[in-house]
Amino acid sequence: MRDAIARALVCMLGLLLPARGRHAAAPTTEPGTEPAPVNPWSRPWTGPTKEEAAEFFRQQAECTLELGVIRERRRAAVLATMGTDYPYSYPGAPFPASSFAAEGSAA
Repeated sequence: MRDAIARALVCMLGLLLPARGRHAAAPTTEPGTEPAPVNPWSRPWTGPTKEEAAEFFRQQAECTLELGVIRERRRAAVLATMGTDYPYSYPGAPFPASSFAAEGSAA
């Protein structure tokens, strides 16, 4: 009884699932016609558009500016630990860089 159930199950699975491996059916094509080879140069370029490239370079420029600001702040912090005043200023700072000049010196 188990053998009959197993054979029925295998037959049903064989009908539902496509064959694989060396026993699989060969793809059917019309006789005398072969598919044309695909030329990789015939496809259109799939690179970034002008807008995508502009956005990428804008992000790079912003990152570079941020790194410059970070570098400037680190320099000011290092010089402050050594006891040296560094005329560090930034846009919107409450004091301009000229206010850090020592009195009596020509700045």
